[in-house]
Amino acid sequence: MTVPAFARGLCDDAAVFPPGSMPLPDAVPAHRAHKRADYAELVGSFVVAAPMLDDLRAQPGEPFPLIVTAPAGPRQAAAAAGADDVVSVEVAVPAGMPVDEFFAELRQVKGATVVVEVPRDERRPQIVAGLAGTDWKAKFRTGGVRAEMYPDEAELAAAIKAVVDAGVPFKATAGLHHAVRNTDPETGFEQHGFLNVLLAVDDALAGRSAGELARTLGERDGAVLAERVRRLDGARVAAVRSRFLSFGTCSIAEPLTDLVALGLLPAALAETEGVAR
Repeated sequence: MTVPAFARGLCDDAAVFPPGSMPLPDAVPAHRAHKRADYAELVGSFVVAAPMLDDLRAQPGEPFPLIVTAPAGPRQAAAAAGADDVVSVEVAVPAGMPVDEFFAELRQVKGATVVVEVPRDERRPQIVAGLAGTDWKAKFRTGGVRAEMYPDEAELAAAIKAVVDAGVPFKATAGLHHAVRNTDPETGFEQHGFLNVLLAVDDALAGRSAGELARTLGERDGAVLAERVRRLDGARVAAVRSRFLSFGTCSIAEPLTDLVALGLLPAALAETEGVAR
């Protein structure tokens, strides 16, 4: 059963991160089950923080491709990047580190795709400019465990427009729990939808303004978003996914069931035995 092109590899498996925080002995076999399932094309690589690597590699079974987050910065990323199972490192910009110093250290990271988590401070324009014209990618934090960790529509729209205009592919992390913009009933947090993000990228590629992107990010009607996705032809899907690479999610089940409910994936995919959170 084939996953449509717009959704292939869209969901990186970040099960061990909050709020899911699945223990490694459960997360590792769950990831292997996802990669054997009918919906496997939806699932990207397993995401693990650099300090957890030794514990991960002590788990039984064959290794699989890893995305390693380096919260301490480029030196931590460089130490992880040379391993055969590490396909990508996602590098935080340490607080207070000057942009020139960060990029000088980042050049020492070899052997894996480099993704830079762009900070939400005055360094953001310089970081995006420094990524332009390189093989490095960007990552934006779209939520977290506190309300202030969620950028509003205007901030995220400006960030998306900046990287699309600069030709820098990006990923997202945290907060994209559902396909459609929503208010979390338990926390009250305003959460972005991953389809909203995907379609905001389509807007940016079409040359629309940051204000128009913000309106797309604020759309709460799933039927409207799903119809827009259906209207994307192959060339537009390829263009959008070349810019919006994936997002990390602590639950594969949530995006899967949302896409089925919107009629964008076959219902049989959500019935596959072994769907795990």
